[in-house]
Amino acid sequence: MRREHSSVRKNWPRIVEEQGLAYHESSHPDGLNRPYWDESAHYVFTMPEVLALEEQVEELHRMCLTAVDHVIKERRFADFAIPLPAWPAIEASWNRRDRHILGRFDFRYDGNGPAKLLEYNADTPTSLLETSVIQWFWLQDTFPDDDQWNSVHERLIEEWKSLNSQLVHFAWTNCDETGEEAMTVAYLQETAEQAGLATMAIAMEDIGWDEAASEFADVDGTPITTIFKLYPWEWMVQDAFGGYVIDDVRAPASKCAWIEPMWKMLLSNKALLAILWELYPNHPNLLPAYLDGPRELQNYIAKPLLGREGASMRIVGEHSQSTSGDYGTEGYVYQQFVALPEFEQEHPVLGCWVIGDEAAGLGIRETRGLITDDTSSFVPHRIEINNKEKK
Repeated sequence: MRREHSSVRKNWPRIVEEQGLAYHESSHPDGLNRPYWDESAHYVFTMPEVLALEEQVEELHRMCLTAVDHVIKERRFADFAIPLPAWPAIEASWNRRDRHILGRFDFRYDGNGPAKLLEYNADTPTSLLETSVIQWFWLQDTFPDDDQWNSVHERLIEEWKSLNSQLVHFAWTNCDETGEEAMTVAYLQETAEQAGLATMAIAMEDIGWDEAASEFADVDGTPITTIFKLYPWEWMVQDAFGGYVIDDVRAPASKCAWIEPMWKMLLSNKALLAILWELYPNHPNLLPAYLDGPRELQNYIAKPLLGREGASMRIVGEHSQSTSGDYGTEGYVYQQFVALPEFEQEHPVLGCWVIGDEAAGLGIRETRGLITDDTSSFVPHRIEINNKEKK
């Protein structure tokens, strides 16, 4: 693994915008002089590195599913700060094995030794379009003889093909100020249509409840039987219509299939890090993590269970620092802090995608700081194919 530079494509902003990355300027806070999509740099991997990462991702995914089963059987929902009314719905969702489509592991990795899990974005993962489409066309335009860890698009289509549904609604929220969520949802809707499914777009705020039929409906009164959303479950269960969602999910004959399913609340919560360490102590892909305090850790990072974009985090020890934010009232997990690797003063985080139950691709975000936040930039990657491998 190494970081390299190459010339940017002429008119690259127009190129990425035409490919759907309309938020490459709006997704960054004002005042940053670096674009969100940065193709002036990229990371290079060997095929053995990628194959090893694939194996680690799929093993961790299996471990996470075991963790979900453990939490539900032991009824440890309180460790995740999940409201009591949602407990039976999560259990019902898991017992039915409600369908899941995608998730993204975030790793610390420098090419030496195993990747270390930082978190699992299992409910509302973003940077999908950048990973699946934008960096793939960058590769074709700049390094056409090389490869990329990227089967996201094809695997999404295969997942949708196996979905037993007549109509799938795709929901975004009007609270999305950058356009990132809307474009990500639109991309997923496009992959479902390529799989032959009928689809319909809807804002979360326009979802209604049909009292007479006891089911969710869109603005035209069409029943919502399957819906993909990029709206966090922890928000949904607290919303005004959250009770309807909980009641429907926990019912034996649930009328609405939500993607991602409600049991993903246990994987998108950073309490998962402590549960994994408890179930798999000293696993090479895990860092020590606890819910009741830092214990023996001298250098650690306190992460809010429901935090986003690096907000409300606190590093204690050699690299002490903190970030602002409104998260943390729900509690923290205390994870051993190991500084992100440094490549030319940049600190990359590897976002490794799981589609269905298989590792499917890699997207990289990097920052100058030690905490990846909304100032990070997405940089592409390639797998170097030498002459021997080409033959």
